Amino acid sequence: MNSDDADPRRCDFLVIGSGPAGQKAAVAAVKAGRHVVMIEQEPGVGGACVHRGTIPSKTLRESALQITRLRQHAAMLETAPRPGLEVAALMTRLDEVVGAHVAYMGRQIDRNGIERHHGRARFVSDHVVELLTVDGRRSRFWAAIIFIATGSRPRNPPEIEIDHENILDSDSVLSMLYLPASLTVLGGGVIASEYASFFAALGVKVTMIDKADRPLKFMDAELVGKFVQAFEGAQGTYLGSETIADVRFDGVSRVLTTLSSGKQIASDKMLVAQGRAANVEGLNLAAAGLAPTARGLLAVDESCRTAVSHIYAVGDVIGSPSLAATAMEQGRRAATAALGLPPGQATDMIPVGIYTIPEMASVGLGEEDATRRWGGFLAGRARFDEVARGQISGITDGLLKLIADPSGRTLLGVHIVGDGATELVHVGQMALLAGMGVDAFVENIFNFPTLAEAYRVAALDLVARRPR
Repeated sequence: MNSDDADPRRCDFLVIGSGPAGQKAAVAAVKAGRHVVMIEQEPGVGGACVHRGTIPSKTLRESALQITRLRQHAAMLETAPRPGLEVAALMTRLDEVVGAHVAYMGRQIDRNGIERHHGRARFVSDHVVELLTVDGRRSRFWAAIIFIATGSRPRNPPEIEIDHENILDSDSVLSMLYLPASLTVLGGGVIASEYASFFAALGVKVTMIDKADRPLKFMDAELVGKFVQAFEGAQGTYLGSETIADVRFDGVSRVLTTLSSGKQIASDKMLVAQGRAANVEGLNLAAAGLAPTARGLLAVDESCRTAVSHIYAVGDVIGSPSLAATAMEQGRRAATAALGLPPGQATDMIPVGIYTIPEMASVGLGEEDATRRWGGFLAGRARFDEVARGQISGITDGLLKLIADPSGRTLLGVHIVGDGATELVHVGQMALLAGMGVDAFVENIFNFPTLAEAYRVAALDLVARRPR
């Protein structure tokens, strides 16, 4: 259909973006019997999560983790990758994994009867979106409800010139041809912390510079302390409470970073990982009656509804925490709200998983939230070196922490650091969803030897701390 046609095609739901948030919103709507149109700018589905983010980075992480394990279990072997090793050699099966995931998601979208188009989307009005395909064709869609799920891209600070060869962002870092001997990482969020730990585990001398006093400020401080300890144990350096005065490439082989404190760091490469910017340029938001916030995000209410009541925004375009699992839940819940259906389980039971080395995970309330809502808390801890499986597998630096109410009986939250944390946290998630108390972990049996036994150890620690 040509854009000059008077009547655009009509649909019930139109979703712009096919990443985790957009996909779940589209599936929820089509399962409710709505006609759904999805527009994706890229040739494949999945968004940055699949093509430039989660899957590629976790592929590199797996190589780093395997090398770390081999080093632990075969101390006599020389397992450290040499500087100059091709980065591609550390990311085996990446194309296969990405291809398989894209194919699966495409099949799911098509199987559910979602009408899929590829090209650029822009608003013509608050109900009409125009599609421009790569071959120059234009068509328009009128939708009763519109979802913006266009994701994000690396935020590049204007004072730092990112050339994608010496000074890189999180999209270009994995395009390095060779493993550098040294790397400076700017930032202390999820992406910065993950990549810093990956490269440190691969034997790269990593310096992490952060304006905050510790990385991952939204995570439990005790868990983050364990992460920083492990990072520095891998010969990494964390410089907190620092600001950047100047960054420049010396024109030969080194990136020179000068801090406001006067310190100077020289490294082979730099990764700038100072947040993400929402992909809203080109959408012509003004035509829909919308405008981004001062931070470039879309403001939404608790149902992810924008200032225009029939337009919703989900995923990275609304900001933190910018995690795939959270985005999926936002998409599902926003779609149910738009349809007037019950939203289901409360969102505070969504687990958070950070794939650093060691990984971290949490679900439910942390210490500050527990204090605010319950007037205090009790914490029970289990260190992985207290669990037989931790000793057997060489996972001795992990920690599982249960947060309970001041009586030590009502389970409020679970926080874990260590190998397997992102899997183990789901045991705690199910316990919280089921309303189980702390004693359930004492009274029931876990396989031996497993890391899951840490739940029982932590629960026993809580029992011992209960007020007499």
